[in-house]
Amino acid sequence: MAVDLDSRRTMKRIMNTSRRHGHRLHGRSLIAGISTAGLALLMSACSSAPATPRPEADPTPAVETVKVVSRQLDVVVPLPAELQPYEAVAIYPKVTGFVKWIGVDRGSRVKRGEVLARLEAPEIASQKAEAQSKLQTVENQRVEAEARLAAAEGTYERLQVAARTPGVIPDNDLEIAQKTAEAARARTVGLRNSIEAARATLHSVEVMEGYLRIVAPFDGIITERGVHPGALVGPSSGAGAQGPMLRIEHISNLRLIVAVPEAYVAGVSTGAKVSFNVPAYPNRSFSGTVARVADSLDANTRTMPVELDVANPDWLLHSGMFPTVSWPVHRPQPSLFVPQSAVLHSMQGTYVIRVRNGNTEWVNVKPGVTSGNAVETFGGLHPDDEVVLRASEELAPGTRVVRRAGRWQ
Repeated sequence: MAVDLDSRRTMKRIMNTSRRHGHRLHGRSLIAGISTAGLALLMSACSSAPATPRPEADPTPAVETVKVVSRQLDVVVPLPAELQPYEAVAIYPKVTGFVKWIGVDRGSRVKRGEVLARLEAPEIASQKAEAQSKLQTVENQRVEAEARLAAAEGTYERLQVAARTPGVIPDNDLEIAQKTAEAARARTVGLRNSIEAARATLHSVEVMEGYLRIVAPFDGIITERGVHPGALVGPSSGAGAQGPMLRIEHISNLRLIVAVPEAYVAGVSTGAKVSFNVPAYPNRSFSGTVARVADSLDANTRTMPVELDVANPDWLLHSGMFPTVSWPVHRPQPSLFVPQSAVLHSMQGTYVIRVRNGNTEWVNVKPGVTSGNAVETFGGLHPDDEVVLRASEELAPGTRVVRRAGRWQ
């Protein structure tokens, strides 16, 4: 305070001197006086301000740690899937012909063996008539041959009886009668074989004639119709070749195809019940049973196809739908879990920071399935290991830390 008063007196004395001398005071003296006064004021301010002590840095940082938890993985993940018909057939005619009649259309429900369409093929009718005529001819020839065989055998037997009396029947006549009977017998056998061949030919033509009737191979629904009466149709190759006449699907039971990622295939088990939803019925849940597992991963998608059998008695579900499956994920053995915040992703890899004996260690891990705020880890961790709750690259390996218990579950 005294210094401040002295400074003010000095400034006043300088100003008074300047007025007495009519402002003849040299500028340098004025500046020097003002500088002296300013310096005094500055020293006064510095001396009056209290000194603040600088805190010392704590060399040992405190971190929150949690224990690694070992438990059985049991989570449900949503996976896309596709509904397919249990059976589906594109119906092509087996023979070439014209559509004479067709009794179903898209959406028609049919039963197994029901006639769907009829074809007409005049050449098949001609082949059938020819086969029947040939069979009849061969039958007549067989009857004639059997009559001749009976006559030849009778003649030969009578000659045999007469030849017992020496000199009555020449040996040459007996031999001729024997050969005649053998020839008749051979002809009869040949005609019998010809009859079987003619019957086979007729049966083949009749089978082809049966192909003119298009029947349903199983119970289902017609989903496509590609022809109308009068159209020329035929097998998938040859005359009349085109798209399928009809397409029929069995949808009373459906196949649900799920592409299961590689990380989730460990717990797939046949017979398990799985629920799913479809956009058409957002408030309703459906279920299926795991029936077929491919046991082979697709090299391009790294997924394994799994088929579920789905009962569809009311026909509410349709093939081609894309449901969302609530897929259960299990592991054969318990897994180790840490908080998501404990996993550190750096340029060197993925780590968690373990605290052992008060020092930090970086443990390389491979993340697995995420369950809530916990993540499954595989690597060098062990149950009940303590890891830093919030991992940071600032905690370099070997850093001395003070542990504080954290919570994460």
